[in-house]
Amino acid sequence: MKFQGSQNYVATQDLMLAVNASIALQRPLLVKGEPGTGKTLLAEEVAGALGMPLLQWHIKSTTKAQQGLYEYDAVSRLRDSQLGDERVKDIHNYIVKGVLWQAFTAEEPVALLIDEIDKADIEFPNDLLRELDRMEFYCYETREVIRARRRPLVFITSNNEKELPDAFLRRCFFHYIKFPDAQTMQRIVDVHFPTLKKDLLAAAMKTFYDVRNLPGLKKKPSTSELIDWLRLLVAEDIPLEALQSKDDKVAVPPLVGALLKNEQDVTLFEKLVFMNSRNR
Repeated sequence: MKFQGSQNYVATQDLMLAVNASIALQRPLLVKGEPGTGKTLLAEEVAGALGMPLLQWHIKSTTKAQQGLYEYDAVSRLRDSQLGDERVKDIHNYIVKGVLWQAFTAEEPVALLIDEIDKADIEFPNDLLRELDRMEFYCYETREVIRARRRPLVFITSNNEKELPDAFLRRCFFHYIKFPDAQTMQRIVDVHFPTLKKDLLAAAMKTFYDVRNLPGLKKKPSTSELIDWLRLLVAEDIPLEALQSKDDKVAVPPLVGALLKNEQDVTLFEKLVFMNSRNR
C-alpha cells in the first residue's frame, strides 16, 4: 500500500515519501506548514487514492481528548429512566462513540484525520499518547477494552500555534510542507485551471509572488488564496492588462482582498505602491 499522488493533488516527492514512511512505520503522520498549503486536503486525497474511508476530527479550543474516544450521555439515561424506557437497562445505549472508537472498530482499514491539533489545550496531545501508540483504550462505563481491529492510517495537522510535547512528537513521523516553488505552484494551478491562458497565468503568478515576497507582511498569501484569487480573475473576466504595469512598477492588483487578509498588510502594500509611484 503506497501513495503515489492523485489527479487532484500535486504531491512533491518528499511528501509522498513521508506518507509512505508513516504507513511503513505504522505511526501517525504529523504534517505542519503554513495555513492553506493543503495539509487537510492531503489526508482526503491519500484516503481516496488508497480506497480508504476517511474519518475526520476537527479540533477546536474547547475540544477534549475524551470526545475522540467516547462520551457517556448520563442526562439522557436519567431522563429515560424517569420515563420508564427499557433502554436504560443497557448502558451501551448511552455511549456516544468518538472518531477513534469508530476507527478502531471499523470493519475495513480507515484513514483518520486529527485536524489542527495545536488549537486544543496543551495537555490534549498527552491525553492521546497511549491510545495512538497502543491503538486501544478502556471504556470504564462498559468495562471493556476497545482495540483496533486494523490499525488506521492517522494524519495529524498543525499550524504551529503551540509547541507539541516531546513525548507526543516521538510517536509521530514528521513532515513540514514547504511553500511551493514557482514550478510546483504552476502544476497545482494547472490542476484547478487546465485551460487558463499562459500569459494571464504568468502575469498572475508574478503578481502573487511579488505580493508574497513583500517584507513585513503579517500574513503572507498562501496556495489556497492564490487559487481563490485566480478563480475570481476568471469569474470577473479580468483582462491581462490589469495585471501588468507598463514600466514594471509595483501596483495594487485587482481583487487584492483575496490575497491580503488584514488591514495592516493592505496598508503596507499601498504605501509601497505610493513610494514606487513617487520614484518614477
